[in-house]
This record gives sequence, structure tokens and C-alpha cells, in this order.
Amino acid sequence: MSFPGGAEKSCLGPAAHRMAGGDYAEVLKYYELHGTVGTGGFAKVKLARHRLTGEKVAIKIMDKLALRDDLPRVKLEIDAMKDLSHQHICRLYHVIETPKKIFMVLEYCPGGELFDYIISKDRLSEEEARVFFRQIVSAIAYVHSRGYAHRDLKPENLLIDEEHNLKLIDFGLCAKPKGGLDYHLNTSCGSPAYAAPELIQGKAYIGSEADIWSMGVLLYALLCGFLPFDDDNVMAVYRKILRGKYSIPKWLSPSSTLLLDQMLQVDPKKRITVKHLLSHPWLMQGYSDAVQWQSKYPLGHLDEDCVTELSVFHEQSRETIMELITEWKYDQMSATYLLLQSKKARGKRVCLSFPRVTGHARTMPLAGLKHSRLDAQLDDTEFILSTPVTRKVASKKHKNKENVETESTLRNEMPFALPTPRTPFVKSQIETQEQAIPSQAPAFKESQFTAVTPIKPTNLTNTDEFTAAEVLPETRCHSVELDRNLGHVDSSQKKRKAKIFGNLEKGLDKVITMLTPSKKKRCTRSCPRKLKAHCNVTITQLLNPDQLLNEIITVLSKKHVEYVQKGYTLKCQTRSDFGRVTMEFELEVCRLDKPEAVGIWRQRLKGDAWVYKRLMEDILSSCQV
Repeated sequence: MSFPGGAEKSCLGPAAHRMAGGDYAEVLKYYELHGTVGTGGFAKVKLARHRLTGEKVAIKIMDKLALRDDLPRVKLEIDAMKDLSHQHICRLYHVIETPKKIFMVLEYCPGGELFDYIISKDRLSEEEARVFFRQIVSAIAYVHSRGYAHRDLKPENLLIDEEHNLKLIDFGLCAKPKGGLDYHLNTSCGSPAYAAPELIQGKAYIGSEADIWSMGVLLYALLCGFLPFDDDNVMAVYRKILRGKYSIPKWLSPSSTLLLDQMLQVDPKKRITVKHLLSHPWLMQGYSDAVQWQSKYPLGHLDEDCVTELSVFHEQSRETIMELITEWKYDQMSATYLLLQSKKARGKRVCLSFPRVTGHARTMPLAGLKHSRLDAQLDDTEFILSTPVTRKVASKKHKNKENVETESTLRNEMPFALPTPRTPFVKSQIETQEQAIPSQAPAFKESQFTAVTPIKPTNLTNTDEFTAAEVLPETRCHSVELDRNLGHVDSSQKKRKAKIFGNLEKGLDKVITMLTPSKKKRCTRSCPRKLKAHCNVTITQLLNPDQLLNEIITVLSKKHVEYVQKGYTLKCQTRSDFGRVTMEFELEVCRLDKPEAVGIWRQRLKGDAWVYKRLMEDILSSCQV
């Protein structure tokens, strides 16, 4: 029995070398691949590091053959994410398409799903729920302003970034009607518990109104820790939704009860609009300003510092670099620029470094670097001496060799008017058609609401994600100030090449050290992983990890949960009465940073989120933790 999951820990082990020969070769030019952090449907998500910037990213890997009829939905999602640039929407950096795979390089959100955060807190206070919900309203107001309806809003599709802000993901079911957002849609899609009554009835509906209903269900889940319309039988769920009746827990304030009532109106014409949500009294409590929905990341303005660093690094004029960036092909140049911009926004230094050297290959970002006498010494090492960006730059007839000049001040940019970026994919006709999963008919069937399990880059809490053994020291940290003071162009190039060759030798020495088998054996059963405290980790009273592991195994057997054990990790699954796998998840006994603390780390891989929540509560309450 085998499950997809976080088994891969190394950066470029034997598996990565096998990958390099096929569809993964293009990805490995630009990214170091690490562990799997999410899986489901026809895709998996891997944690990775961008070689030039050193930034962590999440790479969603999809098999085109397995996708089949869902392939247009994926390309619709990609087109939407290229068109949407907002502080509360997960950023798309890079798209790589090969004959068999599609790779989407996305913003990495280490906080995991909002759903897991709700589980850890049981329910959120009104104050904390308000912070999150203002961000949700901001994202949806922006999405609607761009003519889109998301149509799959739920806590599993909201991730928490390192600054504890929400990022909306999974636009695979979104719609952008050609006639505008008031144009009626017909496809019944999304998740049953969050579906608006008009979708269940099979009526034509307006996407923005359906999103408001889903936002109401989402807010209820934040405030209560459970769903307003829930039942083990999906038809019973539909009946509850059509009636629009739900319980009101005693802890809900009158103002939050009123807001929920305004959003969960069965008649869509009576529902509150997103425009009125922006300044709703409940959302304004503790705030002096209405929710700001405009984008803080307009693609129409390029950051001067990021352009300068790319210009210096590639030894090309600023004009050439700006021309390449503004094509917005979501290639290596787009990714590098956006990741530099992200570093700057977080207060990090805007600099690029040479990619690490590995036993497989090294990707050089500079054009014009030629094989020399080092060929004889390094003939066992494969060199990829240029990227698509530098090859395109080198092919231009005129190269600008002028010294790079920087402007002392940045231009102000209005947060409106986002130009639609160009896309390497040919725009298909599906923009005006609604994507049903798996059925296109608006009939009253459960199967219409069984969408492909959303894939997200959930949290990977391993503290040694990127150990010193995996990531070599930066061999170059280009300073704009340094380059401004360089003398003659020819002499600066000689110095730079000398530095490159010196770093190559150092890097190769490091590779030899890395490839030498270590005599130190890795601990397995006697050594659980040490993790940081996180919402996916439940702290226990037990101090002996083996005792806790045996306790969990005993409970899993009583609950008829199948599992495969590997060290302190249990890969688990449940089945229906007909033998179909309904749930996949991982449990791992770990040690925490806190002294003498032992915990249980958990991750949902497949299955309904709220069924998983109830199962986790049952398992953890049955353990003597």
C-alpha cells in the first residue's frame, strides 16, 4: 500500500536525477525541489527553492494525461491567475508546460490552510474572525471588479502566509462571463456545503451572488467552528440549504448574527452585495477605514531596484530587461522579477546569486560565458550556460553596454488599472463557457458537486527543510552599489569571470563532499523529528514518543483506519463500505522546540475537510493525550 505524501526530503537525490531526464528537467534548471506538501486529484504540490533568489515557492505539478477533460479547467485557472494580482490572492510566478506535465510555480504560504487553523482554535473570536474576513472581502471585491466569480469559496481554499495574512487560491472553477458579471451562469459547481440555493435548484444564477452566500457559510465556520448546513447525507444538506435555516449559537453577537442573516438569504436578490460589505458595521468595528479592495501590486509599474538588479546580473541594459519583464510571459524572467519584488516587500535585500552546483548540472544566468581551459578539468560536469532569457537577449542585434544608472526615487503608482498580462497559452473559447466537474448539466445530482480535490501548498513544518547540507552558501550577492563603482567594462568582466571560476572550484569541492557517503547513520525509530509549534501540531501530555505512537496505532485499529508506518509517521486512509478510499491523511509523532514536549503533527491529503475534522477530533480524544 502506498500513498502520496511528504516522503521526499532531499533536494536532488536519486529521484530528482531520474526526474531530470524527463519532464522535470526544465523545472530543475530554475528550482531546487524538496518535499511534497500537498496532494489530491491529478496533482501534487512540492516545496521548492528558486535558485537565483533563494526564495521558497510551491510548485503545483499536474499530469496532462490524467487531467484529460479537466485540462481546459487548468488552463482557465492559469489565465485567471495571470490576470489577478492582489495582496490577498496567491501569486502565480511561473508556468512551465512540457508534453506530459504542467508546472505552476506559486507563492508559498507556510501557515497552511485556514481550515486547519479553525480546527486548532475550535472556533475564532469575533476579533480574529473580523481580521480574516476583511481580507476575504478585499480579495473577493477585487476578483469581482475584474469580472470574475470564484465559485469555490471555502476555508480549504484560503492559505495563511508567513505574516499571518490570507491568500485566496484555486481558481479552477472560476467564471468570467463575456457579458459581464451580471450575466447569468448555468453550471452547478463547487462544494455542497457552501453551494447557494439557486445552484442546487439548477437555476441560472449570477456568480457574484453565489459567492456572497459561500462567504456567509465561511464566516459562520470561522465564528462557530462548524458548518451552518451539515449532514452525513448530501441530499439532507441540500434540503437544509434550500430552507436556509441554521442554528444560532449563544456566543454569536447580535451584530454578527445580523451579518450572517444578510449574507445567507435564500433569495439572491435579498442578499447583501460586496459593495455594502466593504463598510458594513460589523466589519468596521475597531477600524476607522472601510475595507481596501484595490490591488497593492499593480503590474503596470516596475520596481526600480528589482529592474536594476536584473540588469546588473544579466549584464544588459535596463531597457532590455524592462522589455522582457513587461511581456509577462510568466517565464523565468517574470518569476525572478516577482520573487525579487516579494523579497523587497518583506524587507530583504534585493540581490541575486548564482545557482548552486550539483552533481547533475549548473544553470548559469549570464550570457557570453564560454568554455575555456576549465573544460579539460571539468569535463565530467554538465554545464547549461544560458537561460531562455539570456539566449533571447544575446540574439538581439544591438547590446547596450552603458553603465547602469539608478533613480534616486521611486515613482508613485495608482493602485488601479491592471493591464492584462500576455499569456503563453492560446486563449481558448472556454472563457465564456462554464466548467462543470464532473458534469455540465445543471441537474440535481450529487456528482455535480464532486469537484477535483483542491491542491494547496500546505504547511511543511520540518525545521531542517533546507539544511546546510542541502543548500550551498551563496556564491554571489550582487550589490548595485558595488557595480556602480566598477571601473572599465572590460576589467569588470574579467574580475567577474575570475570570481565565477573561483566559485565554481569551491562549489565542485562542496559537491565532492556532498556526494561522499556519510558514515553517520540517520536515526529512524529512536529519533522523532523536531518541529516548531504550529496549528497542525497537537501538544500532548505524554513525554515518551514511543508510548504516544503505540497509543495512536491502537486507536487507529479500533477505528478501522488503515495505516502504513514509517518510523514515527503513519500514512492513513479510510474506505467506504464499497471499498473506495474516502480519506487519506498523515499523522506523525514529533518533538517540539519547547523542552520535554511531544506532539502529533497531522495533514489531510484527500477527502472532505469537515469529515476529516470530526475524525481527527475522535482520534485525538480517544488517545490519552
